[in-house]
Amino acid sequence: MASKSLASIEAYLKDQPQRPPVEQWQPTLSGDIDIVIKEDGSWWHEGGEIKRQPLLRLFASILRREDDGEYYLLTPVEKWRIRVEAEVFQAIDYQILQEQGQPAFIFTLNTGAKYVLSKQYPLQVSSNPQGEPIPILLVDRGLSARISRNCYYHLIDDAQLQSEDAYIESCGERFSLSGQ
Repeated sequence: MASKSLASIEAYLKDQPQRPPVEQWQPTLSGDIDIVIKEDGSWWHEGGEIKRQPLLRLFASILRREDDGEYYLLTPVEKWRIRVEAEVFQAIDYQILQEQGQPAFIFTLNTGAKYVLSKQYPLQVSSNPQGEPIPILLVDRGLSARISRNCYYHLIDDAQLQSEDAYIESCGERFSLSGQ
């Protein structure tokens, strides 16, 4: 991905929509709703795929994972449990910005939200049973985004090598791409 230089990462991120304060909402459980987020990042309701992007962005904005490991859609007065097969989001692209001489990797999710790879939003890489890497970006509210295969291969292209480890540096932090 091309490198850009901006005066501030905050200026780049300023146009993100405000998200509801679900951290402050503590409704009691209303029940289960037949919504499933599949492994490929698609959202399904009662057996049919939800394709309307504004609706998906709305649902994503009121989603939270709690300490019990379950996922919930919340309003100030309702709390509906949903199923998630893998990760909630997909990281589909990134930009590299320079901030005070340091690279900052900014990932764009399939919902349009952007997150700066940093100590606050770290990258974790594990492996599936076949030994293939599973790169995950941890975002807020206990949620995570799987980095798409294409995006991961671009990260490898931008990586530095040290011994057997490929890594990237973002916001002064080092993140391994091989899970080491």
